[in-house]
Amino acid sequence: MTVYTALIASRNWESTTTHPEPPYQEHIFTGEEGVPIFGTIAIPPQAKGTIISTYGITGDLNNQWFLRLLGRKAYAMGYAVILFDWRAHGKTAELSPTLTSDGLYEGEDFVRIAEQAKEIGCPPQFWFAGYSLGGQLALWAGKAAKESTLNPQEIGGVAVICPSLDSVRSLSYLEKHPIGKYLEQAIARELKKLAWKLHEYHPQDIDPAAIERANSIWGFDRELVISRLGFPTVEAYYNASSGLHLLPSLETPTLIIYAADDPLFDPTLVPDLKIAAAKNPAIDLVLTKYGGHVGYISRDSDPWWAWNRVLEWVKRGETQSYAELRRVTPRLSA
Repeated sequence: MTVYTALIASRNWESTTTHPEPPYQEHIFTGEEGVPIFGTIAIPPQAKGTIISTYGITGDLNNQWFLRLLGRKAYAMGYAVILFDWRAHGKTAELSPTLTSDGLYEGEDFVRIAEQAKEIGCPPQFWFAGYSLGGQLALWAGKAAKESTLNPQEIGGVAVICPSLDSVRSLSYLEKHPIGKYLEQAIARELKKLAWKLHEYHPQDIDPAAIERANSIWGFDRELVISRLGFPTVEAYYNASSGLHLLPSLETPTLIIYAADDPLFDPTLVPDLKIAAAKNPAIDLVLTKYGGHVGYISRDSDPWWAWNRVLEWVKRGETQSYAELRRVTPRLSA
């Protein structure tokens, strides 16, 4: 499913949906610490809530079709939609040399976007969504929501698909895996391209020698990220931004869809995820035996199983209390 989604579905996804592209308008939000964040907004008539989302470790709004698919589905269901380029990505990278922080500041960005979106006409409740590393960012939004100027009732929850949970373990796993190492190298090449783009936009802020040395995901963070954030080592940074370590403190209703056969993440994370979810009543875990990394292709006429589950969960959350929502949300295990 991972290979099919990346190589085949990316070319034919538009033929699988009848929903047109929403009438997006561009908007520049102000994120945490004043960082400008580029986003697109579409508000349907009588919108019944707002979904805010971004993508994974690389890409931009123009090429992240899986995110655009969410936008089409959500808008067709009557939700306002905000999709944004997160820090160091896409048009946000053009606006600011600020590098990534794997959720430490991006979680706050989600919340700042929601606060500003309300002011320009996007209605509560606000739902934060993401997948892969974007899922980790959205989990951090769930934590940041506690400090928002929005009323607690105005934040619906967080929904993530195959979120990154522990970069130390998963990168170590990938680098040793006979196939996984090639996936890691492919991602590292994209990160290097991202860094050169940042240098092109902000030559005084991004050191080209550091980019040359950044030949792995770990190397990208070592050479370009951790010193700006004040971490002594990459491992310390990954531990601080870990999605798994964050789960016990989440109070915002959270849906996690996760595949036990995800090839990008260390499989030993699965039992730890199950334990963390079982101990936190705010978390609904849908853990499946198969699905790959952000795959979940079904044989239905609408094959996008994971986004459909996310939107069903959001829809139930509109009209039901959280306690009622937990009674009807399925808890599946591998």
